[in-house]
Amino acid sequence: MTSDAPSPGSTWPQRIARWLLGAALLFAGIGHLTYGREEFLAQVPPWLPLDGDFVVVASGVVEIALGLSLLVLGRWRVWVGWATALFFLAIFPGNIAQFTEGRDGFGLDTDLARGIRLLFQPVLVAWALWSTGAWRAWRTWRARRSPAADTSATMEP
Repeated sequence: MTSDAPSPGSTWPQRIARWLLGAALLFAGIGHLTYGREEFLAQVPPWLPLDGDFVVVASGVVEIALGLSLLVLGRWRVWVGWATALFFLAIFPGNIAQFTEGRDGFGLDTDLARGIRLLFQPVLVAWALWSTGAWRAWRTWRARRSPAADTSATMEP
């Protein structure tokens, strides 16, 4: 039985959004390793038990890998979407620390600017999940596993 529904993350708006997110991550990752290294240090919480420069370089490498994956691994897009969303969640404490500790970076030199930046983190998570079809794939998987979806059960008296 075939379905007329497109596979998760395969519509043109989703592809364009995925490619834009991939390009942005690739650009940001390169920035971690080159011109923006000092600015990215502002987002590394001082309480993190790792060297700040190591965190900046490692997160840059991860961003480059995720960006390239979003651009070229279409077949694995759902898994890449989950990985990207988890990455955005993992770096969120750094953004919170930048806000609560009042550290400047990337022109975020006021509490208002840093607060607005915080509001965009959930948008990035949603963008990763929607553009890759990860959210829809999860919902489909859950629906198939629910007892209501079990067609083999009969209600005989």
